[in-house]
Order: sequence, then structure tokens, then C-alpha cells
Amino acid sequence: MPVTTNVALGVGGGIAAYKAAELARALMERGFSVQVLMTRSAEEFVRPLTFAALTGRKVLTHLFGAVSPEDTLDSAIEHIRVAQENQILVIAPATADLLAKLAHGMADDFLTTTYLAFTGPVVLAPAMNTNMWNHAATQENLRILRARGHVIVEPDEGILACGIVGPGRLAEPEVIAQAVSEVALSGANRASAKRDLEGETVLITAGPTQEPLDPVRYLSNRSSGKMGYALAEAASERGARVILVSGPVTLAAPALSSGIELIPVRTAVEMRQAVMDHLEQATLVIKAAAVADYHRANPPQQKVKKTAARLSLELDPTPDILAEVGRKKGDRLLVGFAAETENLIEEARRKMQSKNCDMVVANLVSQPGIGFDSDENEVTLVLRTGETIPVERASKSAIAHRIFDEMIKLRLALHSAQ
Repeated sequence: MPVTTNVALGVGGGIAAYKAAELARALMERGFSVQVLMTRSAEEFVRPLTFAALTGRKVLTHLFGAVSPEDTLDSAIEHIRVAQENQILVIAPATADLLAKLAHGMADDFLTTTYLAFTGPVVLAPAMNTNMWNHAATQENLRILRARGHVIVEPDEGILACGIVGPGRLAEPEVIAQAVSEVALSGANRASAKRDLEGETVLITAGPTQEPLDPVRYLSNRSSGKMGYALAEAASERGARVILVSGPVTLAAPALSSGIELIPVRTAVEMRQAVMDHLEQATLVIKAAAVADYHRANPPQQKVKKTAARLSLELDPTPDILAEVGRKKGDRLLVGFAAETENLIEEARRKMQSKNCDMVVANLVSQPGIGFDSDENEVTLVLRTGETIPVERASKSAIAHRIFDEMIKLRLALHSAQ
């Protein structure tokens, strides 16, 4: 997996809880990052320290833990953070009690509250007494959960802790880990499975601009528009209304059924007008276009003839669309892009401050095989909070989803700080 998949591993209270430690290890060996959530009952069978030692991460147990006054808000919304940071939720063992709570939307602890806030794929590995497994109530709960699209890893048959022989024993950790891997590899773990942008209107710019020098010549750059179009598709998949302002590209226009409104433009002036016309509707703005920095303010109406050995052009700056949006953005989250050949992080921070961005996506365009006209990229996300998040080489689609993941977390962090 080119981009690390974050898995929230919920551990229910049953004798099979000890196998969850083996599952955590199996998931990590497959390249997943694992965050363990435990119910109070689970702590009676396995101590949180076991999972903390295995994963190297804090184990989350109680909805309202013992925290200092300044940490109270963080504690109160931590289940929301966990739901947003992880791409897959796995619960093993999923006890009969947990299945009932999940099926009927009951949320009285950290794990069940996280489940209600979680929008990605869910993998459930039940474990219980055979009679409990066969009970009509449990089977009805399983029917409800399957209807929601959750993956159920059926329990094995064998001798249970109570001495009964029959179905109910937790599936082997490797079997559960394989099911999680299949969910990830099939793309079900992609943020496209989330609907966390419903109700949002995302305004995105993409591609280059073309600045006429005369009726047949223009200034432009190497931008293909692939990153901007990937962002538009990702936002649409996640439930947003998308307004895509695109410079001239050779990419196929979004399908009419995608919910993406395409506004084609050519010049920086046209792009600026389209952005300002639609800014009021937007809740998130992403300026992924590579707008030309200079243009010929009054290009001649006739083709310039080759009559001299040298040609001098007087060029004026184009409108600084990102800076103008930064001045007018209000509560909107604003993301800019920085394509650099050197001093990547420094230039990205300078751009973030000067343009009033909340995030800048920075990439070194001098690296071969990525960036301009490539299907892949490797970027660093520079955030207003001071964080810098490197995103390893991956498809532009995967990076688009990662950008939205971090945007959602950033907005939560900025709102919490207000």
C-alpha cells in the first residue's frame, strides 16, 4: 500500500480478547497503522499496556478519562478525531452485546461512540457462545449490520471456553487480517467510501492558464490538471458539491452524473472572475491551478510577424487569485499549491503566510517521474497549525483523498482552538 492505511481496532469484552493482540501484530506486519480502542469489559481480559507495547500508541479506553482542565475539550471530541483519522474500523472480538449496540445505534462508551462517528468501511469479527450466536436477536443484528455494508468475518466452529462445541470461536487473527487487507486493496478503505463532505461546496481550480501573445501564440506552463481533477473526483465521491474551474487541459470532462460542475476558462483573468463569481457558495477552496504569473495586457489582434532577430515583450502581472481569496475567505478553509525547485518547506510557509492559506500542498517539480503530467506525485502538506506532513509517492487520486483527510482534521483543530 503506497499510503499507510490507518486502522482503528476495537476490542470487545470476551475471552477471545487476547487474540486481538495477535491481530494487532498481524495488521502491523501487513503495513497498517493500528490504533486500539478497548471497552471496559475488554480490560478485564487484557490490559491496555499489552496493546500499547505492541502498537507503540496510546490505547483509548474511556469516553471521559481523567484529564487536566486544559485537555477537557480534546477528551470530549477524541472519538471524532479517531473516526476521522482512521480509514477502516475493525472490531474483534465483536461480542453479542457490541453487535446489538452497533445495530441499534447505542453509544455509551468510546468504541460505540466512535462507530457512530465513523464513515468508512467496518470489519466485524464476532465471538460468543454458540447459543448466543444462534439466537434470533443476534442473527437479526447481524442482518442489520450486513445491510449497512459491513464485512462480517464469520466465527469458527470448535470447542468454546464454556465447553460447548459449535460456531462462535473468534476467527484466526490471520484470517481477520486478510479480510482487512482485502477491504483495503479493493479500494473500500479509500476515503471515497466516506461521505464526510456531504453538505460542503468545494471550489477547485485546476490546470494551467494560457495568456495570449497574439491570436496564435500564448504563454503557459506544463500543468496537466490531473491533480485538480483528482481532487474534484475525490470531493464528489465523499459527498460534496464540486465547482471545478479548469484551465485548458486534455483530460476528459467529468461525467454529468458525477455532480461536478465544470467551468472552463482560458486566461488568469477569466479564472479569477469564475472563482470570485462562485466564492460565496463555497465552504472549502482549493487552488490547484498553475496560474501564469504574467500576461500581455493588450495583445495585438493580428499575428506578430517574424520581422526581426529579437522580439521584446512587455508583460504585466496577472491577478493574484490566491491572495485575493485569502483576503476574502472568511470562515472558509483555503488550500494553495506550491510547485518549487528548491527550498520547498520555506517557500510553502512563505506562501501560506502571504496568501493567508490554511494549508499549502508543496512538491518539488524537479523530481523526475512525478508532478507535471504524471499520474503520481509526492508532496508535503504544510499546515497553519505548524505541522508539516510528508505524503509518500502515490497516485494523485490517493494524494487527493489524503489532502481531504488532513483538511477535515485541520478544520476541527482550528475550530477547537477558537
